[in-house]
Amino acid sequence: MIHKARKRFGQNFLHDQAIIYNILGSLQAQANEHWIEIGPGQGALTKPLLDMGIRLDVVELDRDLVVWLQKNFLNHPRLTIHSADALSFDFAGLADAGEKMRVIGNLPYNISTPLLFHLLENTAVIEDMTFMLQKEVVERMCAPPGSKTYGRLSIMMQYHCATEFLFEVPPESFDPIPKVTSAIIKLTPHHKKPVEVNNFTQMGRIITQAFSQRRKTLRNALKKIIDESSLANLGIDPVRRPETLTLAEFAAISNAVQSIDN
Repeated sequence: MIHKARKRFGQNFLHDQAIIYNILGSLQAQANEHWIEIGPGQGALTKPLLDMGIRLDVVELDRDLVVWLQKNFLNHPRLTIHSADALSFDFAGLADAGEKMRVIGNLPYNISTPLLFHLLENTAVIEDMTFMLQKEVVERMCAPPGSKTYGRLSIMMQYHCATEFLFEVPPESFDPIPKVTSAIIKLTPHHKKPVEVNNFTQMGRIITQAFSQRRKTLRNALKKIIDESSLANLGIDPVRRPETLTLAEFAAISNAVQSIDN
């Protein structure tokens, strides 16, 4: 190893060539596209991506890895290395006028959810995103209503993007070997949101409240937000549980609450 993985950065370096081949095959990258790689690590995907003729910005937090990347990709004409924290990075600032970028990354498990929500703020300039995440997180993002893994993350991600579970990645594909199985997910931002929401922030608060008391009925979980008769008027049975509601039904509740407040 040329670099010892650091636990505080959540580093697990991908080395399985078969998995790398499968990831690259799923991307269908085209020459001259503008890509962003989050957490390039030791360049397992960086080099083959550049070999495809793309223009690439990489964002790396570990300064030692930044130095390694600068040395190993010295003056590469299509690579720009950013020594920065992806959680606060201005991704939209990398896009040229009218440009849509593509994003890839092996996201550290400890920051994956907040980083995903940060990226969702930049979907106006993003064509699609392909990430390696903990399999459990990917399952939650793709989960349909009524499933055990369906919840706030499922609804919020599916409001912004079409989600596609591509394939699993075993722990042995990394060094050091993590204690969990990973998976590859593709997220494609909707050109038009699937539902009309008058106040997205408010809908997010309602969803959070509903799932903070997951085992309760809607009547009890949302009693401080909307009453039974208003739920019934929306065609939603007040004794249903939050995990049975669709995105459209949560949007309807949010829009109704806003009209009541007004």
